[in-house]
Amino acid sequence: MDMKRIVALALVSALSACTAAKEAPKAADTPGIPRTADGKPNFTGVWAGPGFVHTGKPEDSAKVTLYDDKNMAPFTAEGKTRLYRAHTGNVRVDDPTAVCLPNGLTRQMQAPYAQQWIQTADQIVMLYEYMHFFRVIPIGAPNRAHGEIPESTYMGDSIAWWDGDTLVIDTVGLKEWILDAFHPNDGGSRWHTDKMHVVERIKFVDAVNATYDVTLDDPEIWQSAWTDHWKAELKPTWKIFEFVCDDNDRCRGGKCSASDAQDSSTE
Repeated sequence: MDMKRIVALALVSALSACTAAKEAPKAADTPGIPRTADGKPNFTGVWAGPGFVHTGKPEDSAKVTLYDDKNMAPFTAEGKTRLYRAHTGNVRVDDPTAVCLPNGLTRQMQAPYAQQWIQTADQIVMLYEYMHFFRVIPIGAPNRAHGEIPESTYMGDSIAWWDGDTLVIDTVGLKEWILDAFHPNDGGSRWHTDKMHVVERIKFVDAVNATYDVTLDDPEIWQSAWTDHWKAELKPTWKIFEFVCDDNDRCRGGKCSASDAQDSSTE
């Protein structure tokens, strides 16, 4: 083999090595976390979501989690009026969950009840102990369009994709409904409109803890999107339990009665 051919082969080998290096997959963003066979973070398990203190122990304490006023974007001209609903005396407006109606996605994420997540290569299923609601969320191409949404619903239409080690869940198609468990001493509640767009970004920070960032965009209420930063923690010893709201419905038909703990006549 002449010298020119040897030099040419060497150049080709060098170029091939450079191309392979450029095309090599990125190293994992978060080392030491549970992963699926294809290398994706594995969120399968029972979680204490944003509605818990996150003790790092098998036991945990629930907490009331609300959207933080300080993080909210500026209101539109009618935004504050649309968000804050005055106390009406009608439990279906002041807190529909009191008559066993669903709490809706924006409040369900914060619920102080366990959540079981089941992940496969092409979907993640989120089972909520509270109200026994669930979401079946397809995982696919980033920033793809939602399919046809025939009607707005309590939990909306969710799709997901991977951004490195971050699971991104994008939800639209939400009906106008209660935002969170905001109930000041003088009554009232907070509601979003049917233009609400929710983006969840979930990422492990270690083998059992995850950040849970939620971005809300409702152009009828706020001038721009804004984000609250929450956390979630895996609880390997937990399981979700049966929850039947009607078994203890003290507000049937919107007419509420006191519980044993509230009824002074039982003392």
